[in-house]
Amino acid sequence: MEAVLKKAAEQPLKHKSGKRLDQILYFLIFVVLAGGALFLFNAVSGRQAVLYMLGAVAGFILYHARFGFTSAWRQFILYRHGEGIRAQVWMLLVASLLFLPLLTAGTVFGVDMSGNVNAAGMSVLIGAFIFGIGMQMGDGCASGTLYHIGGGDANGIIALVGFIAGSVIATTHFDFWTNLPGLGEVSFVESYGVLPGFFIQVALLAIVYAITVLVEKKKNGKLYKKEVKAKSWKSIFFGPWPIVIGGLALAVLNAVILLVQGKPWGVTSAFALWGAKAVQAFGGNPENWSYWQSPSNLASLQEPVYFHTTSVMDISLMVGALLAAVLAGSFRKGLKFKLPMKMVIGSLIGGLMMGYGARISFGCNIGAFFSGIASFSVHGWLWFVAAYAGSIIGVKLRPYCKYRD
Repeated sequence: MEAVLKKAAEQPLKHKSGKRLDQILYFLIFVVLAGGALFLFNAVSGRQAVLYMLGAVAGFILYHARFGFTSAWRQFILYRHGEGIRAQVWMLLVASLLFLPLLTAGTVFGVDMSGNVNAAGMSVLIGAFIFGIGMQMGDGCASGTLYHIGGGDANGIIALVGFIAGSVIATTHFDFWTNLPGLGEVSFVESYGVLPGFFIQVALLAIVYAITVLVEKKKNGKLYKKEVKAKSWKSIFFGPWPIVIGGLALAVLNAVILLVQGKPWGVTSAFALWGAKAVQAFGGNPENWSYWQSPSNLASLQEPVYFHTTSVMDISLMVGALLAAVLAGSFRKGLKFKLPMKMVIGSLIGGLMMGYGARISFGCNIGAFFSGIASFSVHGWLWFVAAYAGSIIGVKLRPYCKYRD
């Protein structure tokens, strides 16, 4: 009886301390977002401040929709549940529709528009394959790693450390990979015309969609659908969101990012930059490495990190995910600090593989897959095929990393 009374007495104290922590976090989030945007507005530009806030929106969407590329592919590999992949198809279709007029216009509101169209070659196939293995071992892709960190998962921090290290290693011999055989930069729209190129894109997306439906029905007899209960309009702020809604929101967001900065959303170039600056801090000379020889990359290395758009968006993405987690009341519940050593090792290795693979394949699930395909780039489709193949192997390795799948 005394134990029951003691537990009952402790509950209000826990509630008050939890509420106080949330209030502190709300204040810190406001300071970081508002203060960061004001600083960037004065130190860099209004455009940089806007992109900083858009990064926070990305984190907010990713967390509330639990929009994971890694988990969606894994669910289809293990159980033939294709709901997540179909949500990605809808996302890519809407993004393609929104990207098309912007890319074909060339210049919008004085901003030159350019898609993520990169060379389609061996470096993409090999890099994406490595990335696919790593993202299953690390339990998240690049954007997933960042929003997991924002949600309080320490495992994401370990994966990020590996991600940064792998990215830096890849920049030391980047020229070797870019000189491998390939098709060069190929865009469906530029190669075949606007309408034919768009219809090729739609046809490929329809094939992916149809494959998931046919395979899932054959395996399970019906299509699986995860129930997400939205109690009211308040779910917009407190979550959760249906995964399809999350995908559509990300499509619109990526188009807005393209409109504001003239190029689509990317994530992983920041990790290479952070690692290179760490090397500089310890007396190294990454400016002599092949990756940093291009004028734009060298400029990023020489400037303060807050001039690098991808970096500021990655930082705000984590803050946006933190805001979503606190609003959902799941931040304190999701905090994980004690991790099995096998999980730590798996996350570190997975992060290394993702960092290395992303650099040599021109991006991750966001920069290469999402933004690449939405830009009608052949390299985006090659990346998808190779990364999915790598994920099949990665899924088989996950049990050794002590994940619950």
